[in-house]
Amino acid sequence: DAGSSVEEVEFNWDEYLEDTGSTAAPHGSFKHVDTSLQNGFAPGMKLEVAVKSDQNTYWVATIITTCGQLLLLRYDGYGEDRKADFWCDILTADLHPIGWCQQNKKILKVPEGIKDKIPDQEEFLQRVLKGACSAPANLLEGLHRGKNPLDLIAPGSRLELQNIRDSLEAWIVIVVENVGGRLKLRYEGLEDLDKFDQWLFYLDPFLHQVGWAAQHGYSLQPPLAIRSLRSEADWQEILKKVKEEEEESSVPTDLFKDKPVIGVHSFSEGMKLEAVDPMAPFVISPATVLKVYNDKYFMIEIDDLRAERASSQRYVCHVNSAGIFPVQWSLKNGLHLSPPPGYPGQDFDWADYLKQCGAEAAPQSCFPLLSSDHGFKENMKLEAVNPVDPEEVCIATVTKLRDSYLWLQLEGSKKPVPECIVSVESMNIFPVGWCETNGYQLRPPRKAIVNKQKKIAVVQPEKQILSSRTVHDGLKNQELNSSDSVVINGKYCCPKIYFNHRCFSGPYLNKGRIAELPQSVGPGNCVLVLKEVLTLLINAAYKPSRVLRELQLDEEAAWHGHGETLKAKYKGKSYRATVEVVRTADRVADFCRKTCIKLECCPNLFGPQMVLDKCSENCSVLTKTKYTHYYGKRKNKRIGRPPGGHSNLEVAMKKPNKRRKRRKHFFVHKKKRSSTSVDNTPAGSPQGSGAEEEDDQDESELSHSLAQDRDKRKRKLRTFSFSDDENKPPSPKDIKMEVAEKLQLDSNPLEWSVADVVRFLKSTDCAPLARIFLDQEIDGQALLLLTLPTVQECMDLKLGPAIKLCHHIERVKLAFYQQFAN
Repeated sequence: DAGSSVEEVEFNWDEYLEDTGSTAAPHGSFKHVDTSLQNGFAPGMKLEVAVKSDQNTYWVATIITTCGQLLLLRYDGYGEDRKADFWCDILTADLHPIGWCQQNKKILKVPEGIKDKIPDQEEFLQRVLKGACSAPANLLEGLHRGKNPLDLIAPGSRLELQNIRDSLEAWIVIVVENVGGRLKLRYEGLEDLDKFDQWLFYLDPFLHQVGWAAQHGYSLQPPLAIRSLRSEADWQEILKKVKEEEEESSVPTDLFKDKPVIGVHSFSEGMKLEAVDPMAPFVISPATVLKVYNDKYFMIEIDDLRAERASSQRYVCHVNSAGIFPVQWSLKNGLHLSPPPGYPGQDFDWADYLKQCGAEAAPQSCFPLLSSDHGFKENMKLEAVNPVDPEEVCIATVTKLRDSYLWLQLEGSKKPVPECIVSVESMNIFPVGWCETNGYQLRPPRKAIVNKQKKIAVVQPEKQILSSRTVHDGLKNQELNSSDSVVINGKYCCPKIYFNHRCFSGPYLNKGRIAELPQSVGPGNCVLVLKEVLTLLINAAYKPSRVLRELQLDEEAAWHGHGETLKAKYKGKSYRATVEVVRTADRVADFCRKTCIKLECCPNLFGPQMVLDKCSENCSVLTKTKYTHYYGKRKNKRIGRPPGGHSNLEVAMKKPNKRRKRRKHFFVHKKKRSSTSVDNTPAGSPQGSGAEEEDDQDESELSHSLAQDRDKRKRKLRTFSFSDDENKPPSPKDIKMEVAEKLQLDSNPLEWSVADVVRFLKSTDCAPLARIFLDQEIDGQALLLLTLPTVQECMDLKLGPAIKLCHHIERVKLAFYQQFAN
C-alpha cells in the first residue's frame, strides 16, 4: 500500500510475546518491585478524615487499598458495605493520624449515612480503635506528605556502600539517577568521573543510609580502586564536608525497613563450595572461603590453580547471598561444574579435588534451603540487567530452572552475552513493562520490525480490516506513551487486581480455567495491568471470541478511557477488537465491577479487593441460568452488525463464503443484544448472514417455548433465590427406569437445582461426570439446552463419553416434553 510503511519503532511487548509464543513472568514473582511500590500506607491502617458533608467535623476511616498518592477509604461503621468507599489524594485531602482531633480540639462526629448504626459514638470508637494501627504521621504532614517513599531517594542524595570486592569498609556514594528504585551510584569525591559508577537496587543488603558504618563499627574508607586518585588529605576533607551536609542530603532511615535481614552464618576459613561470580554469572565453579570477618560476613574466592594469575575473583558474602551452593550441587542438578583454571583434565571430581587440596566441604547446614515455589517457568519472558554492562536492561528468556535459580538468555545486548545464572530473588530482574513504566530504555531484540499505522490499512501477518477507529486507537497509544496522566509521580498507579476464584464465574468464563489464573496481577501502569487482566479473562472463557465481543468498545458510546486492541483465538481463528480501559487509579474499581457485570459474573470476581471468606454479593449460591435475574443485561435490540459498516472486531482468517451450521449454545440468558454489537463470524461470511444471530434465535425460541409450556400448565416455578435449600431435590423414587429405558420423572427438570442435576447423573453410568456439572453450576434449565457439540466444547469430553452423556440428556428432554410440555 502506498500509504503504509514498515520501519523500526518502539518495542511492543504484546506483539513480541505473541510472535514468540511466550508468556510474561508473573508480576508477583518480583518481590523487590512489589516492595518498591509501597507508599508507607497499608490496607487496614486508620486515620481521621474530614466528613464531606460537614468539613468542620471528622470521622475515623480505614484504608482499603493504596495506589501511589491515592488512598481508597471507608468510614468506620459501614462494615463490608463498599458503596460509600471513596478515593482521596494525600496531597489535597484533609487527612490526619489517629488522635489528631483530640490534640487539636476538633470534632469527631458520625457521618449521616451511618448515624443510625452507631447509637453510642464513644463506645464504638473505643471498640474499633483498640489495637488499631494509625497511618504514619510523617507521611500525612510536612515535606514527606503525599510522596512515594522511593521518591525521597532523589539525585544528589547520599548513601553508604560496602565495598564487597575488597573488605567490609564502606564509602559515601551519591545518587546520580533513580529509576524505579534502581540507583545509579557514584563514589563521593569522583565529581564527573563515571568510570566507577555502579547500579544497585535500593534494597541491596550492602547499601545503607549515611551513618550506618559508624553505628556498626565499620570504617569509612574509599575503595582501593579509587583511593589513589586523591591524596589522604583530600579524602578526609571530603568526609568532613559530607558530615556537615548530612542532614540536607540524607535519606529517611525507615526507607530501608524492608531490606532483607542478614542472618548468622556458620562458615569457616578453608571450606570448599560451589559458587557463581556475581560479576560474571555465567558458570558454576569451585570456590573457597578465604576469610571470615564476623558472624555475618565472610569472603569467598573462585578457585584458580594457575601459578601465575593476573587477578583473583573474590567477594564478600553473607548467609543469604545468591550463587553459593554446597559441594556436588551441580552434579545433583545435572549441571556442568567448570573446573578451576589450571586443573588437570576436564573431568572434575570433588572427592579427588578435596583430597588434593587437603580441604573439607562446607556442610549442607551452612546453606539456606532452596525453594522452587516462585512462579517462573521455562520460556517465560522478563527484563534483566546485563551483568557485563549494567547500564543495559535487556529482554530475557528463562531457558532453565533449578530450585530457586534461573538461566536467562539476554536478547538485544550490544555485545553477545552467555546465559546468565540468577536467583529468583535477584534485584536485577524485573517484570515485563518495568522499563516502559519507569521511562528507561529497554534494549529491543535485533530485527524488531513492526508496522506503523498511517491513514490506511497496513498489511500484517494476520489479514484484517482496520476501521478508522483502529487508526484513532494507534494515535491515542502514541499520546499515552508521552502522557503523564496514566502514572502518578512517574510511578505505577494501578493497584493489584485480585482474581477471587471462589466467586461466581458466570456463563462465559470457565470456572476451572479461572481457578488456574494467578492470585493477582499488578500493581503497575493502569492500562497495562487492566489489559493483562482482560487478556487472562478472555483466555479463560469457554469461547474467547464471545467474551471479546462482550468487552469490545461500542463505537456509538462516549469515549471515557483509552482504547486497547485485544486478541482472542478460537478454533484456529484469530479475532481482535478495541476494548476501552481506564487510565487512572480512581476509576479502576468501578471499571472492574462494570466489566464483571458485563460478563454476567459476580461483581467481585476480579478487582482491587481480595475476597477472603464470604463474598459480599453472596454469589456462591448462584448458577449459570439464575444469574441473569440479578445482573443479567436486558437489551431490546437484536444481534447484528452495525448498519452500513463493519465492526471493530476483526477475524484473521478467511473462510469460503458459507453459512455455519446452526447450533444451540450452552446458555440461554443472553437472548437479545444491541444492534451495535458486532458479529464475530469469520471474515468473508456474507454481511448480515446471521449465523450467530440464528444461534441466539434458537436459544430465544427454545427458552420462549419452555416459558409457554410452563404458562400453559400454570405450574408455579420456584422463584430465583439465594438458596437452593427451599427446592425439594428429587428423591430416588422420583426417577424410575423402565425396561425400554423410558424415563419417568416426578418433578419438572426445569425446576432442578444444580444439586438435583448432580443427583440424577450419579444415578446413571455417567456418574464420574457429575463433578463437571457441579463445578460448572449447571442446573435443570441449562441441562435441557445441552447438545453434543456444546458438551464436547464446554466440557472437553471425547466423543465416546459425550455421546453417552447426551443419551441421558435426551432421555430427560423426552420425558420433559411427554410429561410437562403439554
